[in-house]
Amino acid sequence: MSILTSLRTIYRSTTVGIGITILVLLLQFSHVTSIHQMMQRAEGIVYDLRLRNTLEPRTSGLVDILIVDLDERTMSHIGWPWPRPELANLITTLADAGTAVIAFDVIFSEAERNPAKQIQAYLTEQQTPNDFIDKLVPKLDGDKAFVDSFANTDIVLGYVLQHDEMRRGQLPQHTLVSNSVVDDNLQVESYKGYVTSLPRFHQASSGEGFINSSQDSDGFLRKSALLYRYGEHLYPSLSLEAARLYALADTVAVKTQPAANLVNVEGVIVGNELIPTDAEGRVLIPYRGVARSFPYISAIDVLNQSIDMSQFEGAVVFVGTSAIGLADLRATPMGVQYPGVEVHANVLEGILAPQLLKYRPDWWEAAIAIYLSLLGLLLSYLLPKLGPSRMALTGIIALLGSIAGNIWLWSSANIALPLFSSIMLVFFIAIYNIIHGFFTESRQRQQIKSIFNQYVPPAHIDKMLNAPNDISMEGERKELTVLFSDIRNFTSISERLTANQLKQLLNRYFDPITECIFVHQGTIDKYVGDMVMAFWGAPLNDANHAQNAVKSAVEMLKITEKLRSELAQDDLPAIHIGIGINTGHMNVGDMGSTFRKAYTVLGDAVNLGSRLENLTKFYNVTCLVSEATKAQCPELEFRCIDKVKVKGKNTAVSIFQPIDNDLMDAQELLQIPDYHRAYEHYLKQEWQAATKILQRLQQACPNVTLYQIYLQRIVELQQQRLPDDWDGSFTHTSK
Repeated sequence: MSILTSLRTIYRSTTVGIGITILVLLLQFSHVTSIHQMMQRAEGIVYDLRLRNTLEPRTSGLVDILIVDLDERTMSHIGWPWPRPELANLITTLADAGTAVIAFDVIFSEAERNPAKQIQAYLTEQQTPNDFIDKLVPKLDGDKAFVDSFANTDIVLGYVLQHDEMRRGQLPQHTLVSNSVVDDNLQVESYKGYVTSLPRFHQASSGEGFINSSQDSDGFLRKSALLYRYGEHLYPSLSLEAARLYALADTVAVKTQPAANLVNVEGVIVGNELIPTDAEGRVLIPYRGVARSFPYISAIDVLNQSIDMSQFEGAVVFVGTSAIGLADLRATPMGVQYPGVEVHANVLEGILAPQLLKYRPDWWEAAIAIYLSLLGLLLSYLLPKLGPSRMALTGIIALLGSIAGNIWLWSSANIALPLFSSIMLVFFIAIYNIIHGFFTESRQRQQIKSIFNQYVPPAHIDKMLNAPNDISMEGERKELTVLFSDIRNFTSISERLTANQLKQLLNRYFDPITECIFVHQGTIDKYVGDMVMAFWGAPLNDANHAQNAVKSAVEMLKITEKLRSELAQDDLPAIHIGIGINTGHMNVGDMGSTFRKAYTVLGDAVNLGSRLENLTKFYNVTCLVSEATKAQCPELEFRCIDKVKVKGKNTAVSIFQPIDNDLMDAQELLQIPDYHRAYEHYLKQEWQAATKILQRLQQACPNVTLYQIYLQRIVELQQQRLPDDWDGSFTHTSK
């Protein structure tokens, strides 16, 4: 692929990568409801995976937190709803065992029916007063017994805040957050209605807290609100109020921070401890594990005291239900049927041990924006420059690095930053570049095949396809070796044959010649009539391009010699060829117009190769190579032919004929050393010595034109006054 094309591809891929980065940033911080919910759901899935895979098992915390379960076994003994006297007995039993705080994940919004009071009302209607029944009324008042039991320990009752305007009961006034008169811009969820316990209950309780769940848009409980707003006041959750009572704190305070036109919550203060929250006063629930990670004790066992009651000493007890029929089961990262009462237990443990809480700092948006921008720019710049395997490896490293860094912040600093957007960014940039690289490589392979299929051997093409970046379609200047081959007397041959016969003749000649060039790693430049032009060293580099070209020429001559005997049997004219080879710097590339191009070579070195092919006729030899070609073929033998100046060139060039035992007459081969001595005498202007050797050689081999050329030239030179710098070169005036 050319440098220009590569730069265009890199620019296009980088631009797309930057576009993907901007898109991910917009998705991450979008306020469009559907997009926000989609991102929240995806982030929730990643959050759940991270939470489950980084949980550190803990069976107990700094504070004993137990759950007294109103389970199926308890209901089978006592029924449902629970009689208030039984609840009073439960509180008394737990208080006697030393329980510090009892929190009810139950709303007591209705008074319990008093059977004595019902009988009393009936007797009154019948005008039949009964003093005994009147005395039973207070004794069978379950609500009174329940309220009276509150004096034994700290009791926290639950209530529900609602978005509709239904108001049932009375909101507590003794459990307000201390600075609860709030600004309208405070980012805490606000409610319009409520359902609370009976007034006589909440007045007698030590504290009350809402039991609302703060579900994400996908219905999963990942966060828990510590504060909600009703009117101008803030109210604490059941877990927060239980923590306040356990810490013996008089109040709960909220720390806020102005942010433009809004007021964000920074945290909640319990005693002297700041519990960090998000801007809306929520904490990430520090799940201990799957359901029943906290100790569950059946309420009936507590009433019967059939268990070790010492475990309640100094503990916080949540009273709730895990019974499926009572529908207090939640979808959480730890399971889809997770008891709601255990959610409160997890939150309380996090409040009392803040080191367990993961939090999202107020600077998280800026941090994520900067990280995504830098990561996207880095990948957009880097990936287009890599190959497919390195591209995939880099993408995997970036993905794993983002995940590892995020988990490190989660585990070491308790910072919970979004992870899905980073995964999405790396995935889409990497996938785009891999797919784009795949199609680009496929396009390159097709381009290479279409350009070189007819010019280079299949093995050459395979190498180019495996390393397309090593191929340049643009023009470049490099040292190559070019070969020209031409059929002798082709015009007279073509005149003797029909068009079809000529076609068959050329095909029989070109097929093995082309195969020979391919075998020796050559590239076919073109066929022009009977002429074949080929070169070595491009498009793939070839350190032995000169030697391969000469070996190919020798093999071509052998093929032609064999072909002559086959053509004679078919009564077709014999074929003789001449070959010229030169090595030098040439311009090579895919050249032409927008309508047609060809991968070819140009330059003076190419022209010299063509001139040498023409000179084979003059010297009556089958192949001539330049001194530049010979210099790069130390393993081959050559016969020096001449030193010439071809038409259009002022510099003399020594030319040589490759020596092959199968192509030259045995007698002529033996004469080569003597011929070289004669040529040395010729260069030294020792005419008589040169003539004597050449005449003897000619008498032995009268068909060798080369001897006659030098004998005639010596006669002419003897009649001339040669310059002092005469170098033995001969100037050819025709092409």
